[in-house]
Amino acid sequence: MNRMPARALAVTRPIILGLTILNLLYAVSILCLLCASFFIEGWPWKPLGFDLATMDPRAPLGMRAIMLVGIVGAAIVHTILRRLLAIVDSVRGGEAFILPNAQRLSAIAWSVLAIELLRLAVLAITKFASIPGKMDGLSPTPWLAVLLLFVLSGVFTHGARMRTDLEGTI
Repeated sequence: MNRMPARALAVTRPIILGLTILNLLYAVSILCLLCASFFIEGWPWKPLGFDLATMDPRAPLGMRAIMLVGIVGAAIVHTILRRLLAIVDSVRGGEAFILPNAQRLSAIAWSVLAIELLRLAVLAITKFASIPGKMDGLSPTPWLAVLLLFVLSGVFTHGARMRTDLEGTI
């Protein structure tokens, strides 16, 4: 491996570990907000400064549902980061095209798909509960990323099989 990819892999590991810590802090913060929402009088109107007369009565339920979606999303991101770290470690060890990496990429693809479905669920919740804010539109980018990850998983599976076949002939 030449020096540039080796340096990139060396930097990637601490970045992934840092993102994992930030993701856990995010999940804990949302969980604390969710729990607090049941004990704060006048939530969400008073703490957030909304006018009760203009707020849909379904808004508190919708906001709690979005917090739950956020916690589920953080759990999914955690599994993605763990799998990505395992891929980085195996590549650093000289084992890129192995079946576990193909399986990890496939699991990451399913996870990214799940995150995009969660985003659509949040869009639906905001419409249902008339929660103010701007969260519109569909972007092809996440869907293309999912397809790309599935293709890469197939490439890694094929590479792992070729490697196994090559090792069997030597």
